[in-house]
Amino acid sequence: MRYEPAYESVHRHALPAWYDDAKFGIYIHWSLFSVPAFAGEQHRDISESFREDASGIWRNYPYAEWYLNSLRTPGSVTQEFHRKHYGNRSYESFQKDFEEQNADFDVSEWVELIRAAGAKYAVFVTKHHDGYNLWPTRNPNPRCPEYHSTRDFVGELCEGARRAGIRMGLYYSGVFDWTYQTGPIDGMKNYLRHQDMPAEYVDYAVCQMKELIDRYHPAILWNDIAFPYGYNVNELFAYYYNRVEDGVTCDRWYQYRVPQTDAEWEVFEESMKGRIFPPLPDQKPHYDFVTREYEEMEGASLEKWECTRGIGRSFGFNRTEAGSDYLTGTQIIHMLVRVVAQNGNLLLNIGPRADGSVCYEQVKPLREVGAWLARYGEAIYGTRPNDPVSCTDQNGAPVYFTRKGSTVYAIFLAKELAPQMTMKGYRIPEEMQVSLLCGGAPVSYEIQGADTVLTLQGAQRGEAAYVMRMFR
Repeated sequence: MRYEPAYESVHRHALPAWYDDAKFGIYIHWSLFSVPAFAGEQHRDISESFREDASGIWRNYPYAEWYLNSLRTPGSVTQEFHRKHYGNRSYESFQKDFEEQNADFDVSEWVELIRAAGAKYAVFVTKHHDGYNLWPTRNPNPRCPEYHSTRDFVGELCEGARRAGIRMGLYYSGVFDWTYQTGPIDGMKNYLRHQDMPAEYVDYAVCQMKELIDRYHPAILWNDIAFPYGYNVNELFAYYYNRVEDGVTCDRWYQYRVPQTDAEWEVFEESMKGRIFPPLPDQKPHYDFVTREYEEMEGASLEKWECTRGIGRSFGFNRTEAGSDYLTGTQIIHMLVRVVAQNGNLLLNIGPRADGSVCYEQVKPLREVGAWLARYGEAIYGTRPNDPVSCTDQNGAPVYFTRKGSTVYAIFLAKELAPQMTMKGYRIPEEMQVSLLCGGAPVSYEIQGADTVLTLQGAQRGEAAYVMRMFR
């Protein structure tokens, strides 16, 4: 199919089955911010922070990849940290440190970790809000033409991942580029003002995104935040789909018209009453899936969606995070099960150090997830949501359901399976057989009112989650 640069044309693009089947991906945030690797100590996720302290969060922002913005924010903990450790050094001076520290890094280490985690795709940050490019671009930044890597990390990772059977997506910060803005984002007014980009930047960003498409054919075009107002984003979608027909795009392409007069800002202030973020523009962009950051859907979604978050509370590596700040393997497995049962994919981030190494607190849980998926992945990969989405066992622990054809998988998030388990409020359809997915031991059952009572041959212990296969 040939796509034209119009919403009606690109919106005919159907979600490719590979993305719906993949279920689990790994995000990689890595750039100059990995040198200082700092954000203030956090005891809550960003979604919780915004709800509880929407104005104060900017002085103690939880994302290490926002280091430059935090450095520009008066009174921030990052300013204090930077003065103590780096004095008057500019953020841009970290380019030399970054490139020296990763000169000998082999990206195959990341590929092996992604494969071991059981992820079917990955998304690599090619340019974050700080504006630094992780490939030797042919379209350099007009304001700082040397502000890019001379080594092609994007190409190396794409090549290695594809050899391992992993689909590669590419992230690009479309509307935020702090080489074009000097003040901080310290509230929603400046959050919008930073999206008021000159035509020079729009031309530059579009050229770079087209370059990424042409050189690397990304399986996912993952834009962040929004895109500058006035540009026809359907032109970029058509360009992408005509070259990568089974590619997918996220929903972060909204285009905000930034207020220009005092009267318009008054209208904006009125619209923000009772809100944390500005209301979305009326014009909805085309997308293949919607995103949730450090949040999950409540119940099954009719739209395909993706939950994205770090293993810790930051995407970029944050030296202040301790063991308790990181998710365990069991927590990740439970989250993956919930997300998949509700028609989502999980895009879980790793934040390498500047030298490319990934800390043990991120590696260990990922390998645990991969080991679980090696045994129970049949109930995750290639499945679709089931009705109902979930129930509980006799102790109140959740049981989630997925489906593949006529086979239904019941995934128990209990600490163990007793010899007798009850699925409260769920009746197994007639003439179904039941067995444990791992080991294949048969399970007998009896319908008791609205519930199903299952009898196992013995107790099951030692797994993060247990799966029963129900089939005819």
